[in-house]
Amino acid sequence: MSTSTTTPTETPEATAVREAAQRAAAAAPGVRAAGGAAVDAALRTAAELLRERESDLLAANATDVAAAERGGMAAGLLDRLRLTPERLADMATQLEVLAGTPEPPAEREVRTLPSGERVYERRVPVGVIGAVFEARPNVTVDVASQVLKARSAAVLRTGSAALGSARALVELVIAPALERNGVPPAAVQLVPTPGHAGAEALVGLPDLVPLVVVRGSGEVTRKLSALGATAGTRVLAHADGGGVLYLDASADPADVTRLVTESTDRLGVCNRLNLLLIDRPAYGRLWPVAEEALRARQITPSLPPHTHPLGHEWALDSGAEAHVTVTPVDGPVDAAATAIRETSGLAASVCATDEAAATAFIDAYTGTGVFWNTTTRLLDGYKLLGLPETGINVDHTPGPRGPVTYVDLSLRQFVVLPPA
Repeated sequence: MSTSTTTPTETPEATAVREAAQRAAAAAPGVRAAGGAAVDAALRTAAELLRERESDLLAANATDVAAAERGGMAAGLLDRLRLTPERLADMATQLEVLAGTPEPPAEREVRTLPSGERVYERRVPVGVIGAVFEARPNVTVDVASQVLKARSAAVLRTGSAALGSARALVELVIAPALERNGVPPAAVQLVPTPGHAGAEALVGLPDLVPLVVVRGSGEVTRKLSALGATAGTRVLAHADGGGVLYLDASADPADVTRLVTESTDRLGVCNRLNLLLIDRPAYGRLWPVAEEALRARQITPSLPPHTHPLGHEWALDSGAEAHVTVTPVDGPVDAAATAIRETSGLAASVCATDEAAATAFIDAYTGTGVFWNTTTRLLDGYKLLGLPETGINVDHTPGPRGPVTYVDLSLRQFVVLPPA
């Protein structure tokens, strides 16, 4: 186990992260001992406090937003940063839904060995789970609640622009809710220092924080994943995003308008429409329909020939979020291959009335989520699963994939008992 001793080369940020991790580790056994009823009660109390302390939370967030505006933060990122009464109400509702969600059995019988021993599979807590996420205050509550529901403690590091909002949420909502219900309030720790050094330190403490959920821009997330792998920390990475929409030759123009419109309601999120693929034979007929829908949203198309990769994620392009890349493809299989080759494989939708074309696209696309005549904006833990998420894992390896919820934040343990 790591100790509290600071190494001669350790930065102040690394020291702050280590101390937060140690406090979380000390609180983790108390979370497990408190049990599910106490954790669920704490989540319900947190929902009440979100409503009761709305004015204080909005004031803290307004300070963050004003500072970000003075610093020139782009509109899409400001949208992520801003809290509103409606968003606080949604956060409270999601906490109540999570608290009321029945948990899967902690143990299941696997088999009886020929020699008579009984084999069981059990879910056990990780202990301490870290999270690095962008300047989105609501994610503070989303991640903390999921980690607590998984019976672990959390160390959270958010973008510096949201640090005041996150601190208010932890100090005014999460910590008192835990304390009132017999769960150690130190179980949710917020890294108090801004800057990337704290994030890098968090993925470098495998003895204290063996699992870290990482969200953010592709470049930063890939760097943290590499650092975590070197240190021996398991990283669940949500890196590049960007939704894809393929308009098949059989697409109904009304569906084209609807899907383009529904997929661009918010431009600063990862599952928005980012790359629009159009079946080449129908390009002249369907592009004007899509173009009109984009124009209504005040979105500029990036048309061929492109000076950037097709999968360039506009949501992360500060000041240029209001763009969508457009290109023709040769049918549903080529569309699926293009979506996989050019993007992270987060989510893709096919707009088609021809079931065979839709099925061909669905079968060829190997990304995290695939949709037929439905917007990729539905690739979200709460919308798909009825649960908040810690992030969306787009790994192409076995393990939790897609929206990651508390069910994915446990360890598998085998228990072998003597013959009955």
